[in-house]
This record gives sequence, structure tokens and C-alpha cells, in this order.
Amino acid sequence: MKNMFRPKLFTVLKEGYSKKAFLSDLTAGTIVGIVSLPLAIAFAIASGVKPEQGLYTAIIAGIIVAVLGGSRVQIAGPTGAFIVIVYGIVQKYGIDGLAAATLISGVILIFMGVARLGTLLKFIPYPLTVGFTSGIALIIFTSQIKDFLGLQINDLPADFMSKWYVYFHNFSAVSFDAIAVSLFSLLIIIFWPRISRKIPGPLVAIIASTVIVQIFNIKVDTIFSKFGAVPSSLPSPRLPSLSWDTITGVFSPAITLALLGSIESLLSAVVSDGMIRSRHRSNMELVAQGIANIFSPIFGGIPATGAIARTATNVKNGGRTPVAGIVQGVILFLIMIFFGKWAALIPIPTLSAILVVVAYNMSEWRSFKKLLKSPRSDVAVMLLTFVLTVVVDLTVAIEVGVVLSAMFFMKRMAEVSQVNAITKDIKEDYEGKEESNETSLKMPDSVEIFEVYGSLFFGAVEQFTESMRVIEKKPKFLILETHNLLSIDASGIRALEDLYQQLKKQKTRFLISGLHKQPLFAIVQAELIDKIGEDNLFGSIEEALGEIEKNKT
Repeated sequence: MKNMFRPKLFTVLKEGYSKKAFLSDLTAGTIVGIVSLPLAIAFAIASGVKPEQGLYTAIIAGIIVAVLGGSRVQIAGPTGAFIVIVYGIVQKYGIDGLAAATLISGVILIFMGVARLGTLLKFIPYPLTVGFTSGIALIIFTSQIKDFLGLQINDLPADFMSKWYVYFHNFSAVSFDAIAVSLFSLLIIIFWPRISRKIPGPLVAIIASTVIVQIFNIKVDTIFSKFGAVPSSLPSPRLPSLSWDTITGVFSPAITLALLGSIESLLSAVVSDGMIRSRHRSNMELVAQGIANIFSPIFGGIPATGAIARTATNVKNGGRTPVAGIVQGVILFLIMIFFGKWAALIPIPTLSAILVVVAYNMSEWRSFKKLLKSPRSDVAVMLLTFVLTVVVDLTVAIEVGVVLSAMFFMKRMAEVSQVNAITKDIKEDYEGKEESNETSLKMPDSVEIFEVYGSLFFGAVEQFTESMRVIEKKPKFLILETHNLLSIDASGIRALEDLYQQLKKQKTRFLISGLHKQPLFAIVQAELIDKIGEDNLFGSIEEALGEIEKNKT
């Protein structure tokens, strides 16, 4: 508990850091830095910003998260999950709006970490995650059709349906040169791992396609032709404009960025934990991600989070401490300084091919297909989240998905929460004990006993109230057995209070047996215990019946 907010790097250094560990981290960090280069550029372009902004993000966020993060091997930077929301923010609010939203999301992430919400991932339903992840993958794929086919469309609509409408009306203008470069790059990415897994396929595709395009003077768009030269240094720090109108305008997207960033980073940390048999500090990880997202826009970057694929690459190549993440950031910085001008020659169709593969890997189509056989409520959450992500907006999709999941959960909880009359069963049990001389206690007359199962919350209160109305005659005593009552909320307490008042009017004594800690604490806090009376609370039905037998007139 005391180490909850201590960065893993500090722990590693305290434990002792050997030369052998450094060489292993140096190798892994160098490889991941090379892998991150094309991805950072591709994610930035797909997000509607300049390619160098992806590099700034990977450098700044990568180093900050490595130094301050709660995971030993986390690699942070721009990811495919952010493309949809970032593109939407840029289209609506511009670059300054994106910077403000990123900074605000960083503050939210820090608050989440300080508030110890690092277990957030446990409360995000799996169908919801699969739904919006698959939706994002489809949107990424759709956004790359233009560059993959070399379509010269100046003003491509932002929404999904309009994009495909424009594509269908422009398919006749495809560039066969662009298609050839795209397919060539795609084949290298797919089949290169059969030759070598040490050298990343996307890097090979970039080098090969760039060389071929330059040698044969193939007429396709490059980073330079579309965006100009790639800077060879970090920009000067600059705070984004934070007017009240800007803050209120981008606050909702900022929440989505924070939520998505927390899910991605913690999921990446959990996956890497399993690979190296370690345990991350989730709250420290959220704080580090928040700090990274505050500094990223100050240096011209975009939103960042933990990248599962790059983190896995780090582990597979020997990375075992945060030093590998620091090396990754430094390598990217050196590449930008010394090779930035060459990066401008990268063909756009090659970057498009890389993102098509990213979209395929994100799609989780096997999980999507498997979930279609799940309970209907889970299928409904997944499909609705998927459709809303694609057709409407990721923010709306997550909000609706969370609300719908919560509603289905409450419905299931209400269904398993029951109130049953067990007077007859208890009476037969006592009569059987009497016949076998197991007990001398007799079942008193004019007693009604009800048993509560599950949770007495607002979704189950109506059922509780209806069940209590079935009492045909006014008993002298009513026992509410709560041994199986797991929890109670304010609505449940109000229902108990109403029941107490009703029984008081008809001069029926109200007894409760078997209360657990949470319901008992809630009743005490609500001061209902003062009305019911501590002398009417018992540890078991037997004790309550014994009290009735003792005091009956």
C-alpha cells in the first residue's frame, strides 16, 4: 500500500540495476524505438495532424511514462484507439482545441490515479470494450481507403457513411501506382515475420517502398509532398489556449480521451504483467499517463497512452525495466534529429498499408464472433456500442454502452434479488424437531417470516414491497430473515422504514435476523436502528423465535 504511488523505475534502481540488465533494455528499447517511428507518423496523419506531432508524442510521453509509470515495461505513445476521437476533435475544434482536450484529459487521469481508481478496468464490461474497439478498427480501415487507392479527394467527410459515399463516386479515379505501392508494402508487413521477427515488418516496408519509389520515380504522395519537411528538433514549449468556451467545448471529448487512455494503458499493463510475471501499480500508472498527456500538447504532441503492441515488442526483445522505455524515447529523438529529412520521403500508401494491418489487428473479429453467442444483453451492448462508434461518435458510444451495461446489470441483480414467505417451511421444520425431541422450542402462532435474497437496492424495492403485501392477516410478529441479504442502498432502507411504519400502525412487532456488516452499517448510519430498536435485531431466526416465545402473552 505504501508503494502505491512509487514509480517502478525507483523500485528497480533501489533493487539494483546491473550492466547485463542495461544491455538487454538497450537492445529492446532500440528495437521498439525503430518500430515506433512508422507507427507514430502513421497515427498522427490518420488523426488529422502533422506527422511530426506523432513523433513528439512518442518521445515526450514515452520517456515520462517510463520514468514515472507504475509498470516495468510499458511503452507509451500515440495509438490507433485515439485516431477516431482525435480526428473528430481536430475537425470540430482545431489543433488548439485538441491540445486543450489532451491537457484536460491529463488532469482527469491524474485525478483518477490520486483517487485510486486504478481498478477501473474491472468495471468496464468486456462486450463494451470489444464493441468500440471493433468500431474503431472499422473506422481506421475506412479512413485509409483514400490513401491506399491513391484517390485525390480534397475534402473527405468526417463521418463513416459519407466517406463511403464519396469513395463509391471516385473509384474510377484510383491510382494504380498507389495501389501497387500499398499492396507491395502490405505483403512485406504480412510475410516478413516468416523471415525475421527481430526486424519489424513495417520498418522493412517503409525502407523498401521508399527506395523503390525514389529509384523508379513512382508518382505517389509522400510525407514531403503532403506535409512538407519533417522537423529535426522538438518545438519550443507552449501552453494551449484555455478559454472558458474552449474548456466547456472540449470537456466531453476530454473525458472520453481520459477513459479510453486509462483502459488502454491499464490493459497494456495487465497484459505485460502476464508476460514478465510482474505486477504493475495501476494508480501510479494513471498519474504518469496524466502527466504525459499534460506535457505532450505543450510540446506539440497529441494524446498518448500505453501501446499494447509496442509494449509486447519490448518484452519479447528482452526489455524488463523502465529503462527500455527511456531508451525508446531517446532513439526516436535521435532518429528525428539525424534522419528526419529522410522520413519526409516515406510514401503515404505505405503508411496506409501499415494502418490497414493495425486496423485488422484491432478488429478482434474472433472475439466479436464469439461474443455473438453470449447472453442477449451482452450481444446488445456490443452491437450497439459498435454501431454507435461507427455511425455516430465514440464518446456517445461509450456513454450509451456504459449506461446500457449498468441497466442490464441492475436488471439481473433485481431478478436474483427475491423476497419469499418461509413461515410454512420454518413451522414444518420445528414440528419435525418436536416429534424427534430435538428441541423443546415450539413455533409460536401469529408469526410471519420472510427471507430476503440478494441486494435490496432501488431496482429490487418494488418487488420487495409487492412481496410484503401478500400478508393475508395481520400477524403479531413479523421476522425478516436477512442472512442472504448482501447489500442495501438508500431505497432499500426507505422500503424497510415504510414496512416498519406499516407494521407499527397495525401493532405488529418487527424483528430482523441475520444482518451482515454492510446492511447493518447502512441501517445504523440512516438511524433506522433507533426506530426499529436494537432489541429487535437477532443473529438468527432461532434467536428471534426464542425472544417471541419468551415474551408472548
